[in-house]
Amino acid sequence: MNLRPRTSNDASITPTSNGFQLRIPASSEHQYRLAQIDNYARMPRYKFSAEPPLTLSLLARTSSETIPGTWGFGLWNDPFGLSFGFGGNPLCLPALPNAIWFFHSSPKNYLSFQNDKPAQGFLAQIFRSPRFHPYLPPVSLILPFSKKKARKLLGRIIEEDADAIHVDVTQWHKYQLKWSPGHSSFLIDEISIFETDLSPHPPLGLVIWIDNQFAAFTPEGEMKWGVEKNPSEARLEIEAVELTK
Repeated sequence: MNLRPRTSNDASITPTSNGFQLRIPASSEHQYRLAQIDNYARMPRYKFSAEPPLTLSLLARTSSETIPGTWGFGLWNDPFGLSFGFGGNPLCLPALPNAIWFFHSSPKNYLSFQNDKPAQGFLAQIFRSPRFHPYLPPVSLILPFSKKKARKLLGRIIEEDADAIHVDVTQWHKYQLKWSPGHSSFLIDEISIFETDLSPHPPLGLVIWIDNQFAAFTPEGEMKWGVEKNPSEARLEIEAVELTK
């Protein structure tokens, strides 16, 4: 899978007998911390390797149910590229999101363009976006004057589906996502928890991460992003990672 580690200051990725422990230390709201494993570092987006049909399977647990920031695992197109967060990909310009993943975000986040979809917590989530849409130029023009209208237009461009997951993430569970051209399904401990006909556009890259970042674009048009204080060390443990056709 050509997995490569990326870490910020003081964060670490430690190999285990069959996986990895991703760790970020305690930090203030002025210190960004990231531990990430992916298979697309310094690679242009068109060379990302994941195409459907594909199944991602792994075992995971975290050190706490209430980690400030975000963590998760799945497949995405790294839409922020060089513009966002630590270690951005210098070969990728920003793009609209395409993703299928298990995603956890603390309450300070609001990561949905649809008012009827969950925007934080532990989610099974899919984004599907075109490379270009005729609404994009109006969005860029409206954004400085009315963020609420711009968000509404983005909600028409970016298709999205998600469901909240209720499981003790501090215990070991087997997570699977199955991605096909016209369908996405999520399983925990071999039990289906969410299915949808929405499927992201390929190609995508594999990403596993934990950080203390937050971002929000609320229905009221409020945009905010930054770093959350992490009062204690946070860990994401991963075992038995498999990508299969």
